[in-house]
Amino acid sequence: MSEDPSAESRAEPALPPLSWALGRGRRVLDLPLIAWLTVIWVLLWSTLTWANVITGVVVAFVVCMAFPLPRVDLGLRLHPVGMVVLAGYLVYDMFTSGVKVTRQIFSGRPHRPAVVAVPLRCRSDLMLTATAVAVSNVPGGAIVEVRRATATLFLHVLDADRPAELEAARTSVWRIEELTVRAFGTREEIDRVAREPSRAEPPRPDTGRPDA
Repeated sequence: MSEDPSAESRAEPALPPLSWALGRGRRVLDLPLIAWLTVIWVLLWSTLTWANVITGVVVAFVVCMAFPLPRVDLGLRLHPVGMVVLAGYLVYDMFTSGVKVTRQIFSGRPHRPAVVAVPLRCRSDLMLTATAVAVSNVPGGAIVEVRRATATLFLHVLDADRPAELEAARTSVWRIEELTVRAFGTREEIDRVAREPSRAEPPRPDTGRPDA
């Protein structure tokens, strides 16, 4: 008996890891996606409380059930140790960055703000978005633009006249990128962030004004 060559094309795609189909419908219980939506919810509220976590889980579940996604692998993985390390680092970075920004404001000296381009090592949309959200959640880490084509974040820096501040800003973004990938990335992405980041300066955002 010959096999139908089109059987494979008609077969439903395999579910991502830690995902289960509910009934015979298109709805999929995707735990990594629910966990990630919960993290986004907590970051948007900027307060880590049990109420925000539980509310985030409920909202993520309702969104996944109400708006089911196709059965595709989004490239999202859950690494519990990495998630704990990321959460701890963000809390620490929020505190230290808040103190640093407060000192800059009350220092009494003039500041020269600028936008610095930080090329990331991972080019997936998911990790690019996740890193941008994490960086924006830290005081003093305002993201001006995200350039998807080159996987580059453009970060606002307060003291651009000090080379050490510019280097510290880039290093902080790369550190958050690495921790985010180690918490939610694939094995290939984890290997990628283990490499030394490129310090080449990408093109800056187009301001729409001709050079003087």
